[in-house]
Amino acid sequence: MALESNERPNRPIAKFESMLKTDDVYFFDSEDFEDIIHHYLNNGKIALAKKAIKIGLQQHPDAIELKLLNIEVLVFENQLDIAEQYLDELQILDPTNEEIFIQRANIYSKKDNHEAAVALLNKALDLAENSFDIHSLLGMEYLFMDDFKSAKESFMRCVSFDEQDYSSLYNVIYCFEFLEDHDGAIVYLNDYLERNPYCEVAWHQLGKQYTYKKMHTEALAAFDFAIISDDTFIGAYFEKGKVLEKLGKYNEAIENYETTIKMEDPTSHAYLRIGKCHEQLQNDDMAKYYYYHTVHEDPLLDKGWLAITDFYFRRKNYDKALHYVNKALNIDGENPSYWKKCAYINAALKKYDQADFAFKQAVDLGNYELKTWLNWADVLLSNEDTASALQILAQGQQFYPESAELKYKTAGFHLANRDMINGRISFMDALKLDLQKLSLFFEEFPQYTKSDWVLEAVEKAEKASK
Repeated sequence: MALESNERPNRPIAKFESMLKTDDVYFFDSEDFEDIIHHYLNNGKIALAKKAIKIGLQQHPDAIELKLLNIEVLVFENQLDIAEQYLDELQILDPTNEEIFIQRANIYSKKDNHEAAVALLNKALDLAENSFDIHSLLGMEYLFMDDFKSAKESFMRCVSFDEQDYSSLYNVIYCFEFLEDHDGAIVYLNDYLERNPYCEVAWHQLGKQYTYKKMHTEALAAFDFAIISDDTFIGAYFEKGKVLEKLGKYNEAIENYETTIKMEDPTSHAYLRIGKCHEQLQNDDMAKYYYYHTVHEDPLLDKGWLAITDFYFRRKNYDKALHYVNKALNIDGENPSYWKKCAYINAALKKYDQADFAFKQAVDLGNYELKTWLNWADVLLSNEDTASALQILAQGQQFYPESAELKYKTAGFHLANRDMINGRISFMDALKLDLQKLSLFFEEFPQYTKSDWVLEAVEKAEKASK
């Protein structure tokens, strides 16, 4: 039994879902089908969208917009060859339809051919009356290409079309940040705020830009304006707290973090920041209380476990520090920060074999910091394994070939190993790299401060530097 859609007063979506539950068939305008399909696509209900497309094309086999929606679903499901075939057919029927070029661009984007996608989107721009969505798509393609300048310009056009398009506004600022143009971002946001003085999002982003520039007074003012614009804007309170921390105003910072907890479910990041503020205020019991709350709220937050570990490490309670860093490693044994901290703790406990193993794990997992190589070498020397210590220093020099610290330490280790030739060569190399860091060598190897050949080499280096 077929019924006209206007025989039932329900909205098209409710009417369509009612039809699916019965044997009745209702007729809809093609525009109604478009609304139904868009509703399902926007809500991620792909199966229902496909049903609506199928029925819609049965009722309106020549509707180009429905065919384009069918192609959009095919592209989403990576059925790219079929989608291209349908596009070829559609282009013959309607060669000036910008949506055809947009869907072709989506296909090229899926194939990682972003240059071709950009070219097609620019063709679509020439044909389109409303180019807002196309500029947004262009911006994303430029981001894929790491062309942040062009991406920024595309997203700026989106914001100029709709100043409430906060997604594009965020993308504009993201591009400024990636280009490290914080001054440009500040000018852009101030200009935007001239037109939208009560936009909490823009004030929040402006505050973050001032924070990057270490303009803390201006940052606090921006965050205050964000809060005035929307006193429930949690992000503004949190960022304001971070700035107050940097200014040493820990009690005020705590108040702002506590505000975020009162407004919404507590977050591990808020607990962590409150804990750090209490530690700065030497409220040790309160600091521990909030650190433990941090890891209880989010056991996978590495900064939480490291905060507890560092708390005990700074107080030289190395056994407890080791206990907590091991708990962290049991949760995430692939975290190089955990292993590095584990190495330092074991070294403090004079467990040099364990420290050696921990440093190796940290490096294997991608921690190549200069201090890691230097401290690992010290551990091996303490374990009376000078040969391995020199090998580690040599590996470190592959990452930091201009590091005088590594060279001075290498010289000292060779000398400690009674290898005078390599010791002198390394020492001379270190002097050439940085004469000013000679004091590091004398601090670590004071036995050579009055050595004739050392003094002679230093004298020659000083003359050469003048």
